[in-house]
Amino acid sequence: MSGRRLIVEADGGSRGNPGPAGYGALVRDALTGEVLAEHAQSIGHATNNVAEYRGLIAGLRAAAVLDKTARVEARMDSKLVVEQMSGRWKIKHPDMIPLALEAREIASSLGSVTYEWIPRARNADADRLANEAMDAAARGEQWEKAEVEEPGPPVAAWAPPSTVPTTTLLLRHGETPLSVQKRFAGTGDHPLTERGLAQARDAAQALKGRGVDAIVSSPLTRCRATAAEVADVLGLEVRVEAGFRETDFGAWEGLTFAEVGERTPEALNTWLASPDVAPPGGESFADTARRVGTALDKLKVRYRHRTVLVVSHVTPIKLLVRAALGAPMEALFRMHLDVASLSSVQWFDDGPASLRAFNDTHHLA
Repeated sequence: MSGRRLIVEADGGSRGNPGPAGYGALVRDALTGEVLAEHAQSIGHATNNVAEYRGLIAGLRAAAVLDKTARVEARMDSKLVVEQMSGRWKIKHPDMIPLALEAREIASSLGSVTYEWIPRARNADADRLANEAMDAAARGEQWEKAEVEEPGPPVAAWAPPSTVPTTTLLLRHGETPLSVQKRFAGTGDHPLTERGLAQARDAAQALKGRGVDAIVSSPLTRCRATAAEVADVLGLEVRVEAGFRETDFGAWEGLTFAEVGERTPEALNTWLASPDVAPPGGESFADTARRVGTALDKLKVRYRHRTVLVVSHVTPIKLLVRAALGAPMEALFRMHLDVASLSSVQWFDDGPASLRAFNDTHHLA
């Protein structure tokens, strides 16, 4: 999902200025406020300003990994760094010049970067990370922390761009009673049919030998049941990601397209004409795209350069394919996805993506 708005919060400091030093940085989705990535590191003996610049650099790098075309707002409680990076104050100290140049080089690779001074109270999360790093430096430790949402295995999200992709295998859930009748199935928790369970098992067999490192699933029952069949064959755990759930179709849940056209023709036509329009009591495709984009960003950081099976629904999978192709939202109505079909997208750190397969059903009996 390109051109997203991201917020970088960064801080740094030392015990004694100069003294044992460290920095902290995090990246948030500007629309939801959700933390997409965190990074903190002890840097030995340094000044407050050096540590603050190191925090900014780490935050900008993290944003670049998430989306090279992002519009970034960098927030810091360091007036010096904000004013120097904004070009209003000159950089005179020799230790600051190379750091500022490095930060500007990273910023130039992004869609845009603006800088804002905020009081320390509003920079509490970055301040907390920086203090953890300073504590480690004071103990004489070489310490680094890189996380997404919750502690887990270290994520190599801060290295320079690589030509190794992060691969998403996109599996639509198996058949449900509503899919048989081609009815709107959004956030309702519809079970798989017996045939749907068999399709999930067929998909599991097809995924053997594909090098799947992790499984991520929508929280809805039809996806979790499909994911469970695959996980049983591959010997993997299933991680639930709410961002990959289906669009909320509101009042249209359980209805056919024809029934909606008969009952609310004007609402249907308006919905078809604009991705910003939601079904009555539901969710627009534009809103769905934003949360799917956030879920993808977290996945690309947590599972960087690995192969991840995403078990999801028609709309989220189509939105991921649309993003990979750089296609307009209207493309959603020009794609067809069968139940239990497989698609594949490779995401590269330097921005481009490659659609490798779409709506593959050869594995189904």
